[in-house]
Amino acid sequence: MILASSSPRRRELLQQIGVRFEVDAADIDETPLAGEAAVAYVERMALEKARTVAARHPDEVVLGSDTSVIFQNAILGKPENDADAVSTLKKLSGATHQVLSAVALVSGKQSRVLSVATQVRFRELSDDEIRRYVATGEPADKAGSYGIQGMGAILVAAIEGSYSSVVGLPLTETAALLNEFEVPVWQAGC
Repeated sequence: MILASSSPRRRELLQQIGVRFEVDAADIDETPLAGEAAVAYVERMALEKARTVAARHPDEVVLGSDTSVIFQNAILGKPENDADAVSTLKKLSGATHQVLSAVALVSGKQSRVLSVATQVRFRELSDDEIRRYVATGEPADKAGSYGIQGMGAILVAAIEGSYSSVVGLPLTETAALLNEFEVPVWQAGC
């Protein structure tokens, strides 16, 4: 199997469930289309990533994935800079947002895509906490400007849904898709 992502988090999650894979990251335009709903966006991104890499590996099963943070119907991508990260975290402070993760598998002419929504509630954050967290550098490459699997875990008061989806890959749903495509999970030595 080929993982169409350079995300270290997705690599770790696949290894966690014993999937053997190689990495060949897709380089695509990730700009949302005008008026595109968040679910349609993450599913389109996951499928485009998988199809782009599948064109280079026509005999392999290719997994593409995308994760977005949604707040007040707006997609919050990766921050452009520290000031953008601070602004995003101030919006999320004390509020609930949604994390959408899509996973797509492509093999030959066969493809499947699905998405998982998880509700995440942040505790109230002080301006000083936000500044100190941004100064760690962790928010720089994370949708929504935080990483629940890292130091950002202390920002989160509660989640309703899939923890692994918030990290970047919904494992239960991914394993089910892999089984459909006859890609083994739970392999030793991964």
